[in-house]
Amino acid sequence: MRKLTSFVCGTGAGFAAYYLQRLRDPQAAVHNSWTNSDKPVDPWALWDTNWDCREPRALVRPLRNSQPEEENRYNAELEKAKAKKARHIILVRHGEYLDVGDSDDTHHLTDRGRKQAEFTGKRLSELGIKWDKIVASTMVRAQETSDIILKQIEFEKEKVVNCAFLREGAPIPPQPPVGHWKPEASFLRDGSRIEAAFRRYFHRAYPDQEKESYTLIVGHGNVIRYFVCRALQFPAEGWLRISINHASITWLTISPSGNVSIKYLGDSGFMPPELLTNRIPRDVKNVV
Repeated sequence: MRKLTSFVCGTGAGFAAYYLQRLRDPQAAVHNSWTNSDKPVDPWALWDTNWDCREPRALVRPLRNSQPEEENRYNAELEKAKAKKARHIILVRHGEYLDVGDSDDTHHLTDRGRKQAEFTGKRLSELGIKWDKIVASTMVRAQETSDIILKQIEFEKEKVVNCAFLREGAPIPPQPPVGHWKPEASFLRDGSRIEAAFRRYFHRAYPDQEKESYTLIVGHGNVIRYFVCRALQFPAEGWLRISINHASITWLTISPSGNVSIKYLGDSGFMPPELLTNRIPRDVKNVV
């Protein structure tokens, strides 16, 4: 446990250092080519090609000289380090649950939450995806959502990876600040863990991957919203500005070049209107 804590804290510190470096980088001062403004573009507008530390040029030993043999060596290693196929990461938020009791063990899906998960499972089945990997948060509501989805798609339950890094939490203080919600202690406790989960699951394909891959992650609203901001290289502090429905589908694609695009963001259009929810019901009266 002590080693894991050190790793997670180190990850968070590295993330903070990365932000500071981006803000101080003099090369970030480019200009708006689409306006007459002389003001530099915000550093966040520049795409970091080595965001996942898998840019081939960062993995290959630099040229030592200009000799043909050395150039051939460099080009061969560079080609060998390149990803060839895309990775598709599909994120599903858990279904609606009732927040009663003092522990996660009592936070079960509502009847409506189970129906939401059933519709999501059917939708994923209709997409005809052959899953390479399925990962689920270890929290009860995510586990129950995953179990319902598994009944609709072709994947062995025994192969599902249960990951505690994906548990719900507060990833980073939001901007603009929210006056009624200030879990300062939660940011310190959860932020590094959630960032570590991002680094674990979001990266371009390995060079030996010979076909496009599909990973399904069943998790939580805050975590998914943070992942979206990080993957698209939007300011991570903006995660709370995004709203996604229960059991909705978010689809991100990481190309071999490392570019990231979003196909779905909180898609729940496959559900009937009476099943669309995004907040936790506060009492049993509001549960379907």
